[in-house]
Amino acid sequence: MKSRFSLLAIAVVGSLSLAGCQKPAETATATETTTEATTVPVADGDTIKVGILHSLSGTMAISETSLKDTALMTIDEINANGGVLGKQLEPVVVDPASDWPLFAEKARQLLTQDKVDVIFGGWTSVSRKSVLPVVEELNGLMFYPVQYEGQEQSKNIFYTGAAPNQQAIPAVEYLMSEEGGGAERFVLLGTDYVYPRTTNQILKAFLKSKGVADEDIMEEYTPFGFSNYQTIVSNIKKFSTGKKTAVISTINGDSNVPFYRELANQGIKASDIPVMAFSVGEEELRGIDTSLLQGHLAAWNYFMSIKNPTNSDFTKRYKQYAIDHNLPNADKVVTNDPMEATYVGINMWKQAVEDAGTTDVDKVRISMAGQTFDAPSGYTLKMDEENHHLWKPVMIGQIRADGQFDTIFKTPEVIRAQPWSEYIPK
Repeated sequence: MKSRFSLLAIAVVGSLSLAGCQKPAETATATETTTEATTVPVADGDTIKVGILHSLSGTMAISETSLKDTALMTIDEINANGGVLGKQLEPVVVDPASDWPLFAEKARQLLTQDKVDVIFGGWTSVSRKSVLPVVEELNGLMFYPVQYEGQEQSKNIFYTGAAPNQQAIPAVEYLMSEEGGGAERFVLLGTDYVYPRTTNQILKAFLKSKGVADEDIMEEYTPFGFSNYQTIVSNIKKFSTGKKTAVISTINGDSNVPFYRELANQGIKASDIPVMAFSVGEEELRGIDTSLLQGHLAAWNYFMSIKNPTNSDFTKRYKQYAIDHNLPNADKVVTNDPMEATYVGINMWKQAVEDAGTTDVDKVRISMAGQTFDAPSGYTLKMDEENHHLWKPVMIGQIRADGQFDTIFKTPEVIRAQPWSEYIPK
């Protein structure tokens, strides 16, 4: 299996064509400046303010609260080691409450009122797209830590989660392979917003390029917070009759809990119809009896169960942070992929600020190009010099009875992100 997918890794480390980009990243020069009215000022107080923009209430709180905690832990660690440019970082935490327009309002508040020098936040693509015009207008800087659908590139956003070629495409190739079960029929099941719909547009074109017929693709979307999956799961069972079938899940937020519970209720096992999830990690599985879900899959770029010294240290520190700060169920906290991406992003920003000698957005943007960081995944990640995306590994994990994942596939090297998919017409 490793040799087979090593070829995949080599194949996707291709050059990135930026033809048809809507918002290409701009390579600034050291002499470029913006008008005083639209530039976030360089930190000139005793602290450097950092914005934390995550939903701490509403349907996405199940996923985003831990990212806020990871950000605060990382900031504490940086402050304990001398801060940045000799100043302590001061986090400014706001709660957009899973309300997408409120993300834009809170981002504007952070930049214009709180005067933060950078924002770390978001989970859903609709939240990111709400913030994007604000940070572009005000020349702010945002780090976005979650896998997404691609088809975007902004000089004001750094994307530390996966692009489709670092998650979605390799995951489907795995399911179609002999090692992955040889699926011939696919259910594309997602929450009804831009990330699932665009990702599935890419996947449908990819599947058709591999000879999968239209009648062998079922597509279904549900609202945020949806909980009644009885009919949908029943329809999946009927659709699977006669051919090996797999489910590609882009369900987001707390809807994952009733979906997986309904799979168990209807007796669907991974050996019958495997589910490959793109937005379910260790945090989401904490609320489910995973003993009934063994064998189902997830595609990410990091799993808590990865064994290496860097990850052991990372998970140990987070567990201690949870205990020290009385986080809910502190003795049972977990780490996951977007948490690692948050941690990497904050540390890379710190490195870039120190290399630039300033928090000025234009200069930090230049300094971010080519930054590297030894991540808990066990790989050295790199910020691409051109497209503002990380080079990341691809991993596929299998759910264990204890809610952790066994890594059953990983690329030997990091993969360059391709934000603009060849499977969507330009």
